[in-house]
Amino acid sequence: MSLNLRAPAILLATRVHGETAVIARFLTDEHGLVAAYVAGGRGRVLRPIVIPGNLVEVELRAKSDSQLPFARLELVQSRGPWLSEPLPAAAISWVCALTATVLPERNSYPGLYSALSALLDAVCHAPSARGWAEALVAYETLLLRELGYGGGSRPKGAGFAQVLAAFDALSEPIGHYLLADRRGDVMAARTLLGARLARMADQG
Repeated sequence: MSLNLRAPAILLATRVHGETAVIARFLTDEHGLVAAYVAGGRGRVLRPIVIPGNLVEVELRAKSDSQLPFARLELVQSRGPWLSEPLPAAAISWVCALTATVLPERNSYPGLYSALSALLDAVCHAPSARGWAEALVAYETLLLRELGYGGGSRPKGAGFAQVLAAFDALSEPIGHYLLADRRGDVMAARTLLGARLARMADQG
């Protein structure tokens, strides 16, 4: 069966392929996680588009379900301007890497797509991490639940210290259930984010 679709998507991760191409992983509303070949993804034109966290319009084509689709991209919303800010950059890096690593391909998770879209918007537009840390905990909790591992309760209306405690408490189930033997590089991104959140809390 051939694949031919066009949809909004969150670009989650890229991997170098050949001299100028990348293999990208996208999260779509209806089709879930999809990997695709992006010709020229490392070139001057596409480099600003092929950034984790970016919202894109993706067109995917493949002759069969077993073939890696080819992707054409149009930028809808860039997260690039926030990647120079340590806390937003760490948050975007973590949630995108986590999602790209743990979701099975081509399973629809509309709730996760909506939640990740809202979280990325909050990370980029809230005045500080106090405005998005609770949404981050809620997203991690939802991800655990969607994949069948519970996830505990999210802090509602809690202070920042309680939100950080909830974030710390989620580290074990995420590492144990979702990442298992893949936890090294991905969990390092969460450790960096946690350190930056803690530093911000210490500064008041």
